[in-house]
Amino acid sequence: MNRTNELLRVLKVHGIENLGNLEFVQADLMSDENWHEAAAHCDYVLHAASPFTNRQPKDENELIVPAREGTLRVLTAAQDSGVKRVVLTSSFAAMGYSIDARDHVFAEEDWTDPEAPVGAYVKSKTLAERAAWAFMGSVVGDLELTVINPVGIFGPAFGSHSSESLGLIQGILNGTVKESPPASFGVVDVRDVADLHISAMTHPQAAGQRFLATADGTVTIADIARLIEKQRPALTGSMARLDQHESVVYKRLSNEKAKTLLRWVPRTTEEALLASVDSIVQGA
Repeated sequence: MNRTNELLRVLKVHGIENLGNLEFVQADLMSDENWHEAAAHCDYVLHAASPFTNRQPKDENELIVPAREGTLRVLTAAQDSGVKRVVLTSSFAAMGYSIDARDHVFAEEDWTDPEAPVGAYVKSKTLAERAAWAFMGSVVGDLELTVINPVGIFGPAFGSHSSESLGLIQGILNGTVKESPPASFGVVDVRDVADLHISAMTHPQAAGQRFLATADGTVTIADIARLIEKQRPALTGSMARLDQHESVVYKRLSNEKAKTLLRWVPRTTEEALLASVDSIVQGA
């Protein structure tokens, strides 16, 4: 699942067709080289790059440093180049990993405490977004920042590209996922994440805002397995038995801000998950 390719597709859907003369500039989150060239002559910048792994690295700075320093390089280049607005792809990781979920509805005001016992990826996204907002406090000029905080991104693959989310669905289908932890998570379709980025890029009231990108409701791995059993029963032959953990707490997430301010209409959780399933089957 390639967010950049999906964003290009959505630009065309929104009538932004003049993409024939695109120039691709290679830049590295850990190097100052080429960022100003990449931002030159741009009105908007969508920054979606950040290292991700399901495995805890030996050194958390393997994720934290490129996430934070890369974000600051993008913002610096955008400011120096006269960019109107940067849309930063953050994560729900920067919102909801140090707050007791039992009596809480997560929304844009929430922040993960990076000093809490959270994993390296969660910490990297939190520190990167914090650094972005701190940078904006010192901006001289008209640069604007909007932040998108997606939950788990599912939906169809873009060609042969895969993702950690699709890997989870593949693991459920082939039986390598053998348990459902006591954790729930939000789901959002990659197509809706791309749509939200475009709206956040162009909508006047999106400046200075962050938006939680989620469909309604949350799920567990066991819930996904039950959905596949109900809606795609022919695919269950290799699936392991995935029982619901007795102590699971279902997070409550609010997408009202994006729906109200930007008129965003996301697909349902079920649609996003089944699109992932169907994409894997079609690509097999």
